[in-house]
Amino acid sequence: MDRDELAGWLRLTLTPGVGNGTARRLLAAFGLPEAIFEQPEGALTQCVTPSQARALRLVPDGLAQQLETTWAWLQDTVPDGPVRVFLTLGDGRYPQALLDTEDPPLALYGIGPSAMWAANPFPAGRCLAIVGSRNPTAQGADNARQFARALHAAGLSIVSGLALGVDAAAHKAVLANHGSTFAVIGTGPDLAYPRHHGPLQEQVAA
Repeated sequence: MDRDELAGWLRLTLTPGVGNGTARRLLAAFGLPEAIFEQPEGALTQCVTPSQARALRLVPDGLAQQLETTWAWLQDTVPDGPVRVFLTLGDGRYPQALLDTEDPPLALYGIGPSAMWAANPFPAGRCLAIVGSRNPTAQGADNARQFARALHAAGLSIVSGLALGVDAAAHKAVLANHGSTFAVIGTGPDLAYPRHHGPLQEQVAA
């Protein structure tokens, strides 16, 4: 993705009053975000309200800074290290299971090995989530580890949320067996939450 295309996607996500559903209608009608912003207000009102059309004609506050930050983050990689990506709804690597939900995000930020991003990183039917309490009993945490090890050994990719407790136990069990695991997080991959899971997040990304 080049810088101009990235700017279009970021502008769409930052436009006030335009949520995911409205954005998907606009993308279906006009194609890529750049084409949406080239439309006259009258054409936009065929898909959105007049106030949304007016908002789409204006450059959102903070777009330039968001573009600079995101572009710098995407370029900040080391040789042979994890690759950073910005996956949009039209990208073939976007997880199909998430795409099939009622309100999928317009874009995802991802970090992982280059070989993973070269193919379909989320094969349908081969991913299984293990999630649970942030304060599990000792038995609960051990159950999570045993399930993660056994299911990964059976060929499933283990997905969790990098949270305290069961999530961390599942990730660590797979990593301890030299496997790969996916972490789906809400904070964005430039932050680690909780903070002391920073090293775990780096292991998952690698």
